[in-house]
Amino acid sequence: MRIAKITATTVTTAALALGLAACGSGETPESSPSAAAASGPKYAGKTLTFWRLGDTNPDAQKYTDELVAEFEKQTGAKVKVEWIPWAQVNDKFTAAAAGGAGPDVTEIGNDQVPLWQSQEALEPVTDIVASGDQAQIPKNLMGLETIDGETYAVPWGGGTRAVLYRADWFKELKIEVPKTWDELVAAAKKIQAEKGSDVDGFAFNGGSDANHLLGALAWTAGGEYAVKEGDKWVGKLTEPSFKTGFAQYTGLVTDGLSSKSRLNQNTSEIRTRFANHKVGMYLTAAWDLAGIEEDSKGKLKGDKLAFFPLPSQAGGEAQAFLGGNDIAVWGTSEEKDAAKEFVKLASGKEWGVKYATDGGLLPVYPEALAKLAEDPVQAPFAAAFAKAKAFPADPQWTEANETKAVLQNAARKVIEGKASADEALAAANKELEDILNAS
Repeated sequence: MRIAKITATTVTTAALALGLAACGSGETPESSPSAAAASGPKYAGKTLTFWRLGDTNPDAQKYTDELVAEFEKQTGAKVKVEWIPWAQVNDKFTAAAAGGAGPDVTEIGNDQVPLWQSQEALEPVTDIVASGDQAQIPKNLMGLETIDGETYAVPWGGGTRAVLYRADWFKELKIEVPKTWDELVAAAKKIQAEKGSDVDGFAFNGGSDANHLLGALAWTAGGEYAVKEGDKWVGKLTEPSFKTGFAQYTGLVTDGLSSKSRLNQNTSEIRTRFANHKVGMYLTAAWDLAGIEEDSKGKLKGDKLAFFPLPSQAGGEAQAFLGGNDIAVWGTSEEKDAAKEFVKLASGKEWGVKYATDGGLLPVYPEALAKLAEDPVQAPFAAAFAKAKAFPADPQWTEANETKAVLQNAARKVIEGKASADEALAAANKELEDILNAS
């Protein structure tokens, strides 16, 4: 999932949700003389093309300039940086994969790795993540990057979701921040009792990004969507653990926490209702705050809003969806060895943490992430990210998730009384397998 840089104009908003500046610094990490001595002559005279995604901004440009200068100092190679606006990324990648001019190294959204790996457009970097700093990156953060035992990109900076809630309502109604699922349900019902039945205590997401919520509940219960067995995907939607999370998900509506009339709403639509005082809590992230402030005409901001981690049934944080940006070696690079050296430097602890914190993202290194957990503002996201998990690493997942809306349709059938959970999930399981195993 591509994650854009949070700009200076939304720095207050970003601080509320992520607040990562405390872990970064404006200073350039010191170079390693030994590395320069060992590899400098080897790449002298070489030139790499490095694609950075999105529109440049002062912080991102400064980081990139410093990283490139350090790499050039250590290796003797030169680096040409090209900034690719988000709107052009898919066309540029498609053209490069088809044999057009491509990069040697590229930034890439983590959910795009399976697609471009299936097009043989990414070079394996398993050796990079198996040793050095990169070996410290938790394996759960590489779910989309690791395919059939090979890793095709290195996590560079992440993001995840937590529960956004009306802190002013919680204070007014004397509601404590929920630590368990039952406490969340009780809080939602109290909000509805006091604010009106047309208010969603906790909003049900049944739209295009519904699986961020369903996935969190199912994974936390021990469930999986599908697992690769040999060369085939085997659906796991009918297993008891997945059914447990699915029941929590549909229960948001059947238990009355969210209206049955809004089964198709996605995060952006929920955000609009939240801004209009019609939602008490929902699962989202930093990017919604600016829109809420605008939609509410400046009435909902600051200490009226806050986040907490989505709780599990027994307490503790649920497993959240893993979003983020990676760095990868493009498969057609003629300078793969030098490109891997660049990826190794950029994704190492010093430059990797700096990329994340300068860019308004979450660092992928446990020590840096743990520092965020000490800050009450940042803690909900750090806690969720530490347990984050990805969807099945298959290029057809987008069709199942968004185009065919396999799980969303199953949930609607159950909520509307058109099928039992067993019937709906059995049908969804077959459909999911057919899609993921399509050649």
